[in-house]
Amino acid sequence: MPVSFESVKRALALLGAVLWVACSSSDAGKPTAPALADLSITQIAPTTLVAGTTLVVTGSFGDVTLPILELTGVYQGEEVTLKLPGDLVAADRIEVPWSGGLAQGLSSDDGQFTGRARMVATGPVDGRQHVSPKVDAALDMVSKLDPKFFLVFEGTIFVNDEIAVEGDNFLLGGAEGQTVAIVEGCFTKQGDSTCTPISDVEIPMRPDPPVQRKKATFPFAPKIAGIEPGAFHGTVRLKNVQPGVTNPIETKQIPVDCSLIPPTIFSFSPASASLGQYVDISGGGFLGNYPGVEDSTPAVTTIALSGTFTPTGAPSGNPVNVTLVPEFEEGRLVRYVLNEEDALGTLADLRTVTGVFQGSATPTTKYGSTSVSGNPANVTLGIGAVKQVVYVRFLPSYVESLRHFGLRSVEQRIRSRVIEVMTRDYGGVNAEFRIEEPKDFALYAQVDIGGPDPNGLGLIGYDNSPGKDKGNKRLYDKIGGVNAVTQEDGYPGFGGVFVESLFGFSKHPGKFAESLEVADPLFDQLFDPFRPDRHGTPVLAEDLANLDIPVLSDGFACPAPSAPRAQQIACAVWALGSMIGTTTGHEVAHSLGLADPSGSEFHNFGD
Repeated sequence: MPVSFESVKRALALLGAVLWVACSSSDAGKPTAPALADLSITQIAPTTLVAGTTLVVTGSFGDVTLPILELTGVYQGEEVTLKLPGDLVAADRIEVPWSGGLAQGLSSDDGQFTGRARMVATGPVDGRQHVSPKVDAALDMVSKLDPKFFLVFEGTIFVNDEIAVEGDNFLLGGAEGQTVAIVEGCFTKQGDSTCTPISDVEIPMRPDPPVQRKKATFPFAPKIAGIEPGAFHGTVRLKNVQPGVTNPIETKQIPVDCSLIPPTIFSFSPASASLGQYVDISGGGFLGNYPGVEDSTPAVTTIALSGTFTPTGAPSGNPVNVTLVPEFEEGRLVRYVLNEEDALGTLADLRTVTGVFQGSATPTTKYGSTSVSGNPANVTLGIGAVKQVVYVRFLPSYVESLRHFGLRSVEQRIRSRVIEVMTRDYGGVNAEFRIEEPKDFALYAQVDIGGPDPNGLGLIGYDNSPGKDKGNKRLYDKIGGVNAVTQEDGYPGFGGVFVESLFGFSKHPGKFAESLEVADPLFDQLFDPFRPDRHGTPVLAEDLANLDIPVLSDGFACPAPSAPRAQQIACAVWALGSMIGTTTGHEVAHSLGLADPSGSEFHNFGD
């Protein structure tokens, strides 16, 4: 729900008290945000390009905008300069699409470039151009790649194991095309003497590691020889399936012999899990829909648990005999989500009971009408208390709004302070706040932190999750985006935390917000030294590189209008991170129903 002016007034009063009364000292810290004064390139790969290749440039780039890879040198005897726009994927990775030599303005699609490369980009705060030192670069541009095949690994394997292949000129996938393994031979089931013929089966390969052309793998998929134990004897050859290339050349055949064994479970991880959390089951021979492998035959893996669940503090346990249907990840990994809908969740009462399951886990795979079971494996799995995981998602609009505060360069520090405040405020509660989207939980809440209020109401924060959640029944509320249900009820549709509305605390908010009745000069003393619209000097990369900016644990020394710039920056980070953190925690509490846990009210009185 919206944060009202009264609640904001209380928050500002609290902030002022903390700023002037807090009494502990600051902790010195080193800059955490990357400096943009010196971009650097460590690698450009792959070194052979075809139309559709994604050129991956690794190095140190911070969070630059509009990156351009400049290549200056000689191509087929001619001096050339190429300026290739890229996309910043991470602080250490820029991806540059290659559309072919002719398309990029070269004299042909086939030739060799030798010369120098550098990255040119725009700093997100100062708007200036930043460059990297030049590095040597040698790139082969070709219109077609024909694979070379040197080696294939063999031996005892599980179904869906990755088979390693070595050669050269492998395609890397995506727009440039894919290298395919063609497998043929015969298969002898365990206990039989007949080797049943297997005609050509095409399985796509994937490079491993991804930006080189000499090593790749393909899964020994069930469409090759089924899933039963036995021996495969045959050959493998390769071809490149490249857009615009007809009649691709196939490599020579290389013999391969593999012994297939039944599915096996090695371990459950983590040792203890809670409602909505993934349990990773590692082993081999697992089945499911394998990405990239076309196969219409249904394939599934189940896990039979047999043993005892003992609640915490109980003198004895209860018998458990249930079958789980986990999610397929790959041949060596399936994942199971602890949930309330299946037999295990019903037996264990995951919301109120903790304890330990001890027993056996037996994998069974089914491919079409064929089933194969492995041997039981001894396993132990703890059931923990319910945990509320919250993904705190910082939107690009939040980052852009920090420009108006002049604090774009310390965005990472502000982000860290936000999480610190939320973690503090929920101390004693089994809640965890993360800035990366969870991969280990299927059920988690999300709260978005953005810039301007898209509702156009100047709200600082708004919980747009549907309906009051009593008892934290929903672990997956989303505070952010637009919710049509809340709009139907007459409430604003867009939820989240809106950083730009904090300018309402300023006596001179400019175009960013309407000044609130509770506007306070404290706010302006904190942020005016950096606000561009107040003729302040924004925090720049040079500040992070050259100043020893402390990381504050309180606001005793803030505001600091006469202090050195490093202290002023630290105060601004502490204050803004605190305001965003308390507001975000406030909205999360609304979604959890904490204003009136047992009743029907969404807000505390006057909130």
